[in-house]
Amino acid sequence: MTGWNDSSVVEFILLGFSYLPEFQVHMFGAFLVIYLVTMTGNATIVTVIFLDHSLHIPMYLFLQNLSVVEASFSSAIMPEMLVVLTTEKATISFWGCFVQMYFILLFGGTECFLLGTMAYDRFAAICHPLSYPVIMSKRMFVKLVISSWVLGIMVATLQATWVFSFPFCGPSKINHISCETPAVLELACADTFVFEVYAFTGTILIVVVPFLLILLSYTRILFAILRMPSTTGRQKAFSTCTSHLTSVTLFYGTACMTYLQPKSKYSPDTKKLMSLAYSLLTPLLNPLIYSLRNKEMKRALVKLWQRKMDF
Repeated sequence: MTGWNDSSVVEFILLGFSYLPEFQVHMFGAFLVIYLVTMTGNATIVTVIFLDHSLHIPMYLFLQNLSVVEASFSSAIMPEMLVVLTTEKATISFWGCFVQMYFILLFGGTECFLLGTMAYDRFAAICHPLSYPVIMSKRMFVKLVISSWVLGIMVATLQATWVFSFPFCGPSKINHISCETPAVLELACADTFVFEVYAFTGTILIVVVPFLLILLSYTRILFAILRMPSTTGRQKAFSTCTSHLTSVTLFYGTACMTYLQPKSKYSPDTKKLMSLAYSLLTPLLNPLIYSLRNKEMKRALVKLWQRKMDF
């Protein structure tokens, strides 16, 4: 890899939606509201699960971790994007761009692994209900959560460090809403073929492998549910899975379209919109998905609200 001191670029210019100057004020207002709602929704889930001891079981503790990741992921992108929308020439320092890319990769990778562990948890609970307390013990839960975060850190450290080891000689305009890997890599003035092969292979392992494990888990879950004699039992089992499946579809769908497509497949403007889908919509919708489709979460929210009103 090339040395760090080979770059003549000390800052980058984020173009964002500068080609739509007449809409930037409206976009700023809409994105600010979405960001505030996202943070409020995820913070509410984290708080409710923390305060309600009946929710201190693996299913909801995984959800709590997912909400932390979603809020952090959104915060890695949204504040800088709001600045871009209010500035004619939005710049970000070389190291600021590195830090943003690092956290985007960290939280994005961690979310991939967390969604996989959540599928495994549902598989163990539905397909092996009698041995579930042993399979998903407190020790196993802690191992799975820590592993998800550690793998996310490893992915972010390797990929972000490698990208910013390339020399950047100019131009310094990033035609994107944030310092995401593909957009920054286009500005490197060196042969990036080896990295691109690694990045594609790594994305396959990080995104597709957990997705295949999720698919396998839910295939087993589906057969287990169909064998249940009780209609009530089948409905309850389905209800505990639909929220997670919706989150998986939102996250993996947009991530695969962004990172597993050839360079020329989409225009830069289309890539920006797809990036918005997983940086804005997924963190925004997840709290709604889990709160509105889960009876236990709704009960805990009502209980917390009543306690607040009584106080």
